Formats: sequence, C-alpha cells, structure tokens
Amino acid sequence: MAARLDRGLRKDAAENRERLLVAASDLFAERGLGVTLNDIAHHAGVGVGTAYRRFKNKEEIIDALFDQRLQLVEDEARRALAEPNAWDGLVLYLSQALHLRYGDRGLDEIMNDRSLGDTRVAEVRDRIAPLLTELVVKAKEQRVVRSDFDQSDLIFLQLGLSAIMEQTRDVAPELYRRYLVMMLDGIRAGGAASDLPVKPLTPRQTHQAMTRARSSPPGELLG
Repeated sequence: MAARLDRGLRKDAAENRERLLVAASDLFAERGLGVTLNDIAHHAGVGVGTAYRRFKNKEEIIDALFDQRLQLVEDEARRALAEPNAWDGLVLYLSQALHLRYGDRGLDEIMNDRSLGDTRVAEVRDRIAPLLTELVVKAKEQRVVRSDFDQSDLIFLQLGLSAIMEQTRDVAPELYRRYLVMMLDGIRAGGAASDLPVKPLTPRQTHQAMTRARSSPPGELLG
C-alpha cells in the first residue's frame, strides 16, 4: 500500500512539474520572461504552493526550459548543414532560427540576454557556434557568400534581426523578413537584389516602433 501511494505521489509531482513547464513555455512565448511564478501556477491550474514545491523560483523553470529551446536551434543548424547547397542551408538556418524567435519571445530573450547567466551563454557558444562555423566555411568553399564573410557576422546578423523583430512586434510583426532579405543580398556572392517580402514602415509606424520600449514597465525581464 505504501509503495503504491509513493508511486502515486511521484506521478502527481511529475505531472504537476510538466504542467508548470508547459504553462511557462506558453507564457514565455506570448509575453516574454517578465511573467512571475505565480502567473505560471495560475496558467497551469495548480496552487502557488505546488509551484514552489516543484521549482524554487522562476530561474529554475528557465533552466529547465533552456536546453529544450537550445535543442530546437541546434536542430535547425544541423538541418542547414545537411543541405547540399550551402546557400540554401544558410537561408534555411537564418529563416528558421528567426521564425522560432518570432513565435517565442521567451526563446528570443533566453538566447540574447547575458543577464540570464554566463553558463547559458557559454552553452550557446559551445553547441551552436561550431555548427555555424561549419555552415559558413561550407558556404565560402562553395563561393556562394562574399569572401570576407565570417561566423561572427552570422551571429550579429541574427542579433540585429532579433532586435528589429522585438522592436516592431506590435506594429508590423513580420517586418524583420524585409531586413533578412536585405542582409542575405548583402552577403551573397555576385547576387542581384531580391524583391523584398514586406513593405517599409510609414513614418508614424516607425515612430511607434522606436518609442515602444519607453512605455515598457521597469523590471520587465525578471520581475
């Protein structure tokens, strides 16, 4: 009887933990990392006390989700490397990695914000950077990118596009695709300018996007 009761308790604990992780994933994707553990508990349909028994704080939930998110990006990098045509692989990686962030504000913040911990930053570097280096070397060997293109350029292109994505998310959420095409044209060897998939913002929309951050509440990230 005691053994069955113990197994039942362990099963309940595991289910509650998974419920909290799913709820956190949903809320992080929708609202970013500014949500609280209380928000997550409410969204999961469990008591706050249950949430704190499974996780001491929100940071532990972020840790639990981090590897899952990082794996998604790593999978896209490996898919890109498997493409016979290096240019197709490069476009695939940038498009898919940005699309993942487009739908998930939490992933975007986890991947970009150094305040979330040096250990996580180092893990991104160790797991993703070598794959991107291979991708860039392959593209240069096939002479499909400009000769001075570097792996670090790929990192900063993503950073810039991610910033555009976040700044314009509420005004024109797909605007980043316009600048993705511009950037791809800029790194391609001997390529003609492509048709841009998204129209530019109007002056009013640009002002709205550029002043968006000023109206954000303080402490939004880790409140």
